[in-house]
Amino acid sequence: MRRFWLIVFLLFCSYVYILPRWSDWNQNSRLNLVLALVDDGTPRIDRYVENTGDYAIFEGHAYTDKPPGLSFLGVPVYATLRPLLNTPLVQAQFERLSGRFAATLNPDGSGLRPDKIRFALVQYLLTLVVVALPAALFGGLFFLILQRIGVPPVPASIGTLAYGLATSAAPYAGNFYSHQLVAVLLFTAFALTWAPPSTWPPAISAAVVGLALGWVVISEYPAAPAAAIIGLYTLYRRGWRWLPTLLVGGAIPLTLLVIYDLAAFGTPLPIGYAHSALWQEQHHTGFMSLVGPQWDAIWGLMFGDFRGLFFRAPWLLLAIPAYWMGWRQRQHRAEWWVVLLVPLSFLLFYGSSIMWWGGFAAGPRYIVPMIPFLALPAILLCAAVWSHPIWHTTILALITISFGLVWTEATATQLFPSDAIRATWTEYVIPAWARGDIARNLGMVLQLDGPISLLPLLIVIIAGLVLLSRPLEPAERSPAITKPDMRSVMPIAPPPQR
Repeated sequence: MRRFWLIVFLLFCSYVYILPRWSDWNQNSRLNLVLALVDDGTPRIDRYVENTGDYAIFEGHAYTDKPPGLSFLGVPVYATLRPLLNTPLVQAQFERLSGRFAATLNPDGSGLRPDKIRFALVQYLLTLVVVALPAALFGGLFFLILQRIGVPPVPASIGTLAYGLATSAAPYAGNFYSHQLVAVLLFTAFALTWAPPSTWPPAISAAVVGLALGWVVISEYPAAPAAAIIGLYTLYRRGWRWLPTLLVGGAIPLTLLVIYDLAAFGTPLPIGYAHSALWQEQHHTGFMSLVGPQWDAIWGLMFGDFRGLFFRAPWLLLAIPAYWMGWRQRQHRAEWWVVLLVPLSFLLFYGSSIMWWGGFAAGPRYIVPMIPFLALPAILLCAAVWSHPIWHTTILALITISFGLVWTEATATQLFPSDAIRATWTEYVIPAWARGDIARNLGMVLQLDGPISLLPLLIVIIAGLVLLSRPLEPAERSPAITKPDMRSVMPIAPPPQR
C-alpha cells in the first residue's frame, strides 16, 4: 500500500497547489448555488449573480444554468465549514495570506474586498474536498486496478501519474468543475461492476454503482449516454439480479435533481440552459446546440492545437493500437466495448455541438470524463513493451512532453485560455510564461514569484517519482501479478460470474 498512498499524496499535492481561478464564470455559477442553498435556503442566486455570466433567468430571478450535482456535494461541506469561516481569526489569517497574491490581481479591478476573499476561500476548500481529494483517491484506485489486471508496479505507477498529471484531467482536478468528478464516478462504476470487492454484498455493490451513475447524470447531462453504456454493461456482466438495487441507487441523485428543478423552474425537467441569460442563439441552434457530427469539431477535440486532447497528451495515442490488439482477445470483449464506446459517446456528443471547444478552457474540458477509458488501454500497451529499452524511452519521453504541455497551459495567467484566441500557445501560453504571469499557487504564499513559484511542486513530484521507481520491498511483492504481453493488452482478470 506504500505506492498507493504515495500516488494519492502526489496527485493531491499537485491538484491543490494551483489555486482555482477566481474569476471563472463556470466555477462561480456552481459555487453560487452552494452559497444560495446554505446561506439563503433557496436555489436563487440573485445575491451572487454579478460574479458570473453563466446563469439562467426564470420569472425574474437568477439561477445557475449548470447541472447541480457538484453543487449538491459542496452543500454539506460548506455547511460544516461555515461556522469556522466566520470566525475573525480565520478571516484575518486568510486576508494576510491573500495579500501575497496582490501582484496577480487586475489593476483595474476592485481589489481584495472581504467578500471576495471569503468567496475565494470557500471555492478553494470546496474544490479541495469535493474535487481534488476524490480525484487523488481515484488515482490510487486506478493504480490498484492496473495491479489487479497484471501491470507491474513501476509501469502501473508511471501510468497512473501519467493519467493524473499528464492529461487534461490535471487542471480540472484542481478547479470547481464537474468534469473530473464525472470521470471518477464513471470509471469507478465500471471498475465496481467489473470486479466488485469480495467483502461487499452484491446489493451494496449494485447500489453504489447506481448511485455513481445517477450522480454522473445530474453533474453533467451529456454524460448520460456514457452512464447508460456502463449501466447496460452492469446488467450484462452481473445479471438482472443487480437491477433493483441499481435502480434504487440511481434514483437517489435523480430524485434530488427533480426536487431542485421543481423548486427552481417549476418542472421536473432539467431546463436551466433553456433560460440562460447568454448564448441563447447557440443553445437554440439544433437541439441545445447539437447539429449532428462535425468532422472539424471531432478533429479539433482530438488533434487540434486549440483544444485537442492528443495534442496535449500524445502518450494517449498508444490507446489506438491497444484497441486493435484488445479486439483480438475475445475473453474480455464486453470490457473492450465499454472502454471503446464511452469515449466514442463523448466524442459524438460534443463533436455534434456548435460550441464544442467549451469556452475558456485548458484543453478539451468537455471530454475529460473519457480520459481514464483511453488511459487504461494505453497503459496496458505501455506495460506490454516496458522491458524493451527503445519503447521504454519513447514512452517516458511522450509522458514528459505531455506533462510539460498540460502544465504550461494550465498555469498560464489567471484565467484558462480564452476561446477567442485560437492560437492558444503562440498568443496566450508562451507570452504569459515569457512575462512571468503564472496562475496563483501555494508557492506564492512562500513569496516565490513567476515560474519559480512552481518549483516546490516540481521538487515534490520528482522526489515522488524517484521513490516510486525503487524496487518493491519483499512484503509488497505479489506473486499473483504477471506481466501482460502484446497478445493480451486488454484486461486479463478472470471474468466475474453472472
